[in-house]
Amino acid sequence: MLYWLTNFSDGGDVFNLFRYITFRTGAAFFTALIFGFLFGRPLIDLLRRKQGKGQPIREDGPEGHFVKAGTPTMGGVLILGAVVFSTLLWARLDNPYVWIVLMVTIGFGAIGFADDYAKVSKNNTAGVPGRVRLGLGFVIAAIASGIAAWFHPADLTNQLALPVFKDALINMGFLFIPFAMIVIVGAANAVNLTDGLDGLAIMPVMIAAGTLGIIAYFVGRSDFTEYLGLHYVPGTGELIIFVAGLIGGGLGFLWYNAPPAAVFMGDTGSLALGGALGAIAVSTKHEIVLAIVGGLFVAEALSVIIQVAYFKRTGKRVFLMAPIHHHFEKRGWAEPQIVIRFWIISLILGLIGLATLKIR
Repeated sequence: MLYWLTNFSDGGDVFNLFRYITFRTGAAFFTALIFGFLFGRPLIDLLRRKQGKGQPIREDGPEGHFVKAGTPTMGGVLILGAVVFSTLLWARLDNPYVWIVLMVTIGFGAIGFADDYAKVSKNNTAGVPGRVRLGLGFVIAAIASGIAAWFHPADLTNQLALPVFKDALINMGFLFIPFAMIVIVGAANAVNLTDGLDGLAIMPVMIAAGTLGIIAYFVGRSDFTEYLGLHYVPGTGELIIFVAGLIGGGLGFLWYNAPPAAVFMGDTGSLALGGALGAIAVSTKHEIVLAIVGGLFVAEALSVIIQVAYFKRTGKRVFLMAPIHHHFEKRGWAEPQIVIRFWIISLILGLIGLATLKIR
């Protein structure tokens, strides 16, 4: 929104700063961070008063989780408030990709909010039926994917770009929209499955988002795409402002979510943030790179799929408990050990994702 102040600039005054995406990116980060610090404690106090018993704890979960009873959920509202406010304030609002990612973030956040509300109001872990959540998610993803395909350059429309093999494009035709829908919905639910320990999901989300934000900035600049051999997608550079807001808001949330957590992000946060990652990947034509930088989320989701499929077939379990972070809990790893080691893995995967930009 503040970008429009450039209309008052003669090129040599303070208003000219708003032309620079780097300036607005830094401003978005600090805006979201301050938002998190200002509203974090009041929001937690409000959630605690309204929810009473807080987020219901799974009876079949790790024994150590019962001490977390009473911790409020829906803390994702803090992250969403920070990222939406900072994006609307600092991003160019005539950019379609900004609105695509905001729509997915808010839409999946609303689904998660409804799920969290059902859980705390009924004091059980059932929430909104899975089929309803998936159905609504696919509707939002279909709209976002269709709009993204519409605004992609003609030579990239319905094409799947490959990392490393940068000259190769796979024409998916009418299958691109269903593929993009799976990317967005899959990312949302993979992050949701990862959100099971204090601070476990938010840092990998910020690392993956930071990587995708850098990619968005690069593919939105013709000079960088020419040098790196990437496909040029005009306008995607503006998404780095959304990412900066996400990182700032995420750090503000982590201040209160660090072990022992004062609040959980809940499905409100995890579905929204995962959906945002998927939407950025689809917008920038880096869907496969998302699977690399978000490899931790992929592993968490696969562990659940493998566990369920194998148990239905044999009646036995591959993991002591799924998702896989619970497996390590059952093996005796302390919660902070799991969280920090998973953060390290996420950082390594993020660096690998960035390395694909240069490799040919």
